[in-house]
Amino acid sequence: MKVFIVLAAAAALASAQFKCPNKDGQYEDDRQCDKFYECVDGVATTKLCPDGLVFDPTIRKINKCDQPFNVDCGDRTELQPPKPNAQCPRRNGFFAHPDTSICNVFFNCIEGDVTEVKCTAGLHFDEYSGTCVWPESAGRQGCATQEKKTKDGFECPVDQQVDAQGQVVAHPKFPHPNDCQRFYVCLNGIEPRDLGCQVGEVYNEESQKCDAPENVRGCEDWYKDSEDAPAGPKARSR
Repeated sequence: MKVFIVLAAAAALASAQFKCPNKDGQYEDDRQCDKFYECVDGVATTKLCPDGLVFDPTIRKINKCDQPFNVDCGDRTELQPPKPNAQCPRRNGFFAHPDTSICNVFFNCIEGDVTEVKCTAGLHFDEYSGTCVWPESAGRQGCATQEKKTKDGFECPVDQQVDAQGQVVAHPKFPHPNDCQRFYVCLNGIEPRDLGCQVGEVYNEESQKCDAPENVRGCEDWYKDSEDAPAGPKARSR
């Protein structure tokens, strides 16, 4: 109770010291980035953003509290004491995984409730922008190397694949060497995934889509033995 009284007294003193402009509204504190003053009829009330968010006076909407990476705090370097839990350093925000070797996973905390998020293949989380970026942009050290082989040993080619217009293909596809029904996708050209067409179709390398067997040279008889069952261990003909 004594602590609450002290904090309330400090807030009242800060409000008394802040002089409201002529226009009602919300105004930033000159030292603390997550503190602001709400002025109504010339009377200031001290407010705090939710823990982890900071005040942005340039936002026109009523709620001017935003993620720190979206706000230029300038000289307003002070912040309220954090209210952490097991996975959230503050109650709100995007935070890197506590294991510094895990660079492709981060936590999204909303009022202390956490959601674990995994970056798209090949990207690392950058806490300064709150997004997943290429590893060279994130510049993080000590990141564990991700396995970049499928179970059957396929690796994405080093050379980038380009389309008919000469543009780099973001997620190139490759046929399986001996299974007409299966193919590989390289996410961001880096991380391989082993995928397959539905029963009755085979992968068409020319169209980069699943297709009828009669349209794919060497795979015409893939379902010859059974039209209703997955392909057996036979090798595709060439």
